[in-house]
Amino acid sequence: MSENLLSGKVAVVTGAGGGIGHAIALELVAQGARVVVNDMAVEAAEKVVAEITALHGPDRAVALVASVADPEAAAGIVQCAVDTWGHIDLVVNNAGNLRDRWFHKLSVAEWQQVIDVHLNGSFHVSRAAAPFFREQQSGSFVHMTSTSGLIGNFGQANYSAAKAGIIGLSKSIALDMQASGVRSNCIAPFAWTAMTQSIPARTPEEQARVEKLKKMEPGKIAPLVAYLGSDLASDVTGQIFAVRANEIMLFSQPRPLRSVHLSEGWSAARVAEVAIPALRSHFYPLERSPDVISWDPI
Repeated sequence: MSENLLSGKVAVVTGAGGGIGHAIALELVAQGARVVVNDMAVEAAEKVVAEITALHGPDRAVALVASVADPEAAAGIVQCAVDTWGHIDLVVNNAGNLRDRWFHKLSVAEWQQVIDVHLNGSFHVSRAAAPFFREQQSGSFVHMTSTSGLIGNFGQANYSAAKAGIIGLSKSIALDMQASGVRSNCIAPFAWTAMTQSIPARTPEEQARVEKLKKMEPGKIAPLVAYLGSDLASDVTGQIFAVRANEIMLFSQPRPLRSVHLSEGWSAARVAEVAIPALRSHFYPLERSPDVISWDPI
């Protein structure tokens, strides 16, 4: 099978100045794509472009400093790809930030800052690309979610809410744009990056978790992104994947587990007496990501 899966394609990668985004940008170019390297740091974005140029020659990547939280700036990221290479085929919504805080101490500003970048930013960039994808009847969105949103974590109400929202956004895009040949999928990445270095490590359990994270390289996420952006994934849409070291996981999506029926209707007392006892065995425990994905990285 050809390893030049993205020949002729043009991609946008947000938050590509380091970590996972950097690794994705390198992989996409190695697979034949041309890439807009978006980041908030000028030096970081230009350094990635210089690295790509040294490896693959000129006209393979351009740097663009812009905030995905700003609708006009986000649209400019997509427009840069179209202006530079004539079209756009892949959007990778990777830009992120953290403002971790216990919920009872979380400020409105800390909530808004994270929602603006992760959820609103993913919307702004995707919405800007949607008309181009629809006109050409093709395109792929890859959004970065997190097990913090899928399962849960301490001190990340803002981040968890944003990442859970991205799952809903991706599924809606997949449904709304399927008729236009457009695909939308999510990846929950496990990797040790500058962003994850702020994860608390106060207890022995948290310290052990961080040590496991340090073993997981950002580059491991990139091959799945390249695949999802390629024509080989033409029938893959609306899915939630995770990548952890050499593992690729497919996550379940909410479906009814069990139902109970009372022909005369429910009262609060009857809910307590009948419904909850019947459903309780199917309740989910209050778990965090490391409780559910508890085995060592492979």
